Amino acid sequence: MHSQNLINIITDALPGLNKSETKVAQVILADPDAATSSSIATLAKKASVSEPSVNRFCKRFNATGFPDFKLKLAKSLVSGIRFVNRNVNPDDDVTSYTPKIFDSTINDLALVRDKISHTVVNSVVDKLIQAKRIYFFGLGTSGSVARDAENKFFRFNLPVSYHDDVLMMRMLASTGTTGDVFFVISHTGRTKEIIDVVQIARENGATIIALTSPGSPLAAISSISLDVDVPENTDEYMPMTSRIVHLVILDVLATGFTLRRGPDFLPHLEKIKNSLLPTRLKKDN
Repeated sequence: MHSQNLINIITDALPGLNKSETKVAQVILADPDAATSSSIATLAKKASVSEPSVNRFCKRFNATGFPDFKLKLAKSLVSGIRFVNRNVNPDDDVTSYTPKIFDSTINDLALVRDKISHTVVNSVVDKLIQAKRIYFFGLGTSGSVARDAENKFFRFNLPVSYHDDVLMMRMLASTGTTGDVFFVISHTGRTKEIIDVVQIARENGATIIALTSPGSPLAAISSISLDVDVPENTDEYMPMTSRIVHLVILDVLATGFTLRRGPDFLPHLEKIKNSLLPTRLKKDN
């Protein structure tokens, strides 16, 4: 067992822990920094368990006792790896972490590819085709995904815009109406500001399309939820795989949109493409 992965190991083990162990794990995961400086008595009190229960918990994770467990936990935190990617170890060099990131992304893309609902994708394309205006909303990393969506969908001769400012989102949601589509991107689907904005838009009769995690609060209040189950904990790690998956799904939707428009729409796309030719240097022969 690698001590640097201790936080990941405890998180993964949660479903199989007994009641006392779960209490200890939850206290540690809630504030691992505090756990490294706590006494066993303090931690036991916070978890509402006995000190022997804390010791048994530590031994379950290959520590000789509480002091050894704290040392392993401290090493895990000092590495900072939990804020990068759960597959990366502190001692990885470029020949290790490079393929790990690629392999993780490829694996998650394949999982989503096999699980995504074609029926829902088709329904989302229907709503986008019928929209009189489309707003792409996203905060943080999802904001860059929303911007990419605008870049793809403005080509379809339809009023499209992206927004990553909460105040602007609220104002636009308040003026939304039937026929407007608010396409909201959020991996967690738990951001309060996003939920508030969606509720405002819904009250005005707009259609809400969510690109989010299944079972999230955002999914629950959306007209259509394109559920994407990416096993990435963005509460502790940099968003990597989820962002790539969302971008690929937007490619899927843009492709569906183009195919629905049919061959008569291709000259319009060609016109946009040709407008860029004067900006390109010629390739060397």
